[in-house]
Amino acid sequence: MPRFFVPGENIDNTHIRITGSDASHIMRSLRMKKGEGITVCDMHSLEYECVIKDFENDTVILEIVSANKGNTEPPYMLTLYQALPKNDKMEFIIQKSVEAGACRIVPFISERCISRPDKKSARSKAERWNKIALEAAKQSGRGIIPVVEDVCTLNEALNEAVKADIPILFYEGDNTLPLKDVLDKYTDFDKEDMSISVIIGSEGGFSQGEVELAGKSGMIIAGLGPRILRCETAPIVALGAISYALEL
Repeated sequence: MPRFFVPGENIDNTHIRITGSDASHIMRSLRMKKGEGITVCDMHSLEYECVIKDFENDTVILEIVSANKGNTEPPYMLTLYQALPKNDKMEFIIQKSVEAGACRIVPFISERCISRPDKKSARSKAERWNKIALEAAKQSGRGIIPVVEDVCTLNEALNEAVKADIPILFYEGDNTLPLKDVLDKYTDFDKEDMSISVIIGSEGGFSQGEVELAGKSGMIIAGLGPRILRCETAPIVALGAISYALEL
């Protein structure tokens, strides 16, 4: 069944209005008809099962059949902090991270980042990245639309990430904690309000100085096993392992 995100002001007790490009997609691309079913999310994990009642100009009017709390969101809030990789790897990372349960993605520039967009380019990229996050949220049945934030510095990322209940920076070097050991401490915790931050490096990883800075800031320095993972592989493995330990 088609799935759309609709702001709260377009939802009342009995009906929902879909406007803009989504309405055009329903009418012109999907060629849906009155009586056909649509799932609507209010962007806060509440899902509505609806049927099309009418078409008014460029608006689709839906009649609400039922409303329930969605069950597709993780029981924790996970933010991925990703050092900017080269080319279009960030697009892949965003898509898969949204599918894997990230609620927010923060790109940052670290010492070994090759990609260093100027402000104009960064704004353009952010617009595209958020569109990718939206489409991934629709495809994977998310109850929210994860946000891709503006590009920041590593220091800014660390200052924010360390405030999470479980703040983890992944590093391929020595003296790291196995992720399993980190997560084992939290399996019995109330995960409903738990926050997790995951920091991943770019192609060149982190310098020793950056790792030391992260450790002094309060980040947990963890590893993802004995193999060296590509920067686009590491966040998927990390988020998958966290989902398995705390959600499945």
